Amino acid sequence: MSDLGPVDPGHAGEAAWLRRWRVRPDGDPVTTASSTLTPVRTEDGTPAVLKVAHVDEEVRGADLLAALDGHGVARVLERNGAAVLLERATGPRDLVTMVESGHDDEATRIICDAAGRIHAASADVLDADEPPELLDLPTWFRHLFSHGGELGAFHRRGADIAGRLLADPRDPVVLHGDLHHGNVLDFGERGWLAIDPKGLLGDAEFDVCNLLCNPSHERALAPGRLERQFGVVVASTGFQPGRLADWLVAWCALSSTWFAIDDDPRLAASASAIGEVALTLR
Repeated sequence: MSDLGPVDPGHAGEAAWLRRWRVRPDGDPVTTASSTLTPVRTEDGTPAVLKVAHVDEEVRGADLLAALDGHGVARVLERNGAAVLLERATGPRDLVTMVESGHDDEATRIICDAAGRIHAASADVLDADEPPELLDLPTWFRHLFSHGGELGAFHRRGADIAGRLLADPRDPVVLHGDLHHGNVLDFGERGWLAIDPKGLLGDAEFDVCNLLCNPSHERALAPGRLERQFGVVVASTGFQPGRLADWLVAWCALSSTWFAIDDDPRLAASASAIGEVALTLR
């Protein structure tokens, strides 16, 4: 759910951007509630993706991609308002397949590395002449604070933990906000890079919590899996285990709240179940 909101409905359609940037379709477009994505090729044959945002959240994410200038993320080739032309991932590897083939630890380390490269670019992004507008974590957690109390004991505890963390912040870094196995892709010679950031600002630990709930809640809840991948994240990032565990509980409470608001009780329950396991981690 997060903070989706419509962008200006008068923005140019996909066909106008194809003409403007002299790119040609290289596959069928995919339209979701948040954007339309069309695989394309540039005039010199370079594979790219034309993305036209339908909601403000996607526009903010594109602003962050442009500011990161390829550091841990896909490069922006062209940008104008709701439309962005991005380099396309063409490598053969896939993190979900990697997990399914027994390389869960490696996939986790790859996502942590992508997070680290984004965080390391924070100073350049924030000190730019025109830094992107990023959403702070207290705003991101607003649905947990406003709805958590009515959802149950775990959500109330998650809200309390989130409030404590947010009242004692660390040095803020640029956050992707949605790092998981489907948002870090193989870009061939450029390696593994992230796509589709939310554009947030806050504690670095927050950014690795979602990967621990993925590539599916069922996988995350497999016996011993969360504990093992939690250890891999700690070893890969150097994060303090107690604070990371608290952020994971807070994230699961927020995620469960979003699913509850969207009337998906099954996923709300499984997100809470991951959070209950996270309460035992230290």
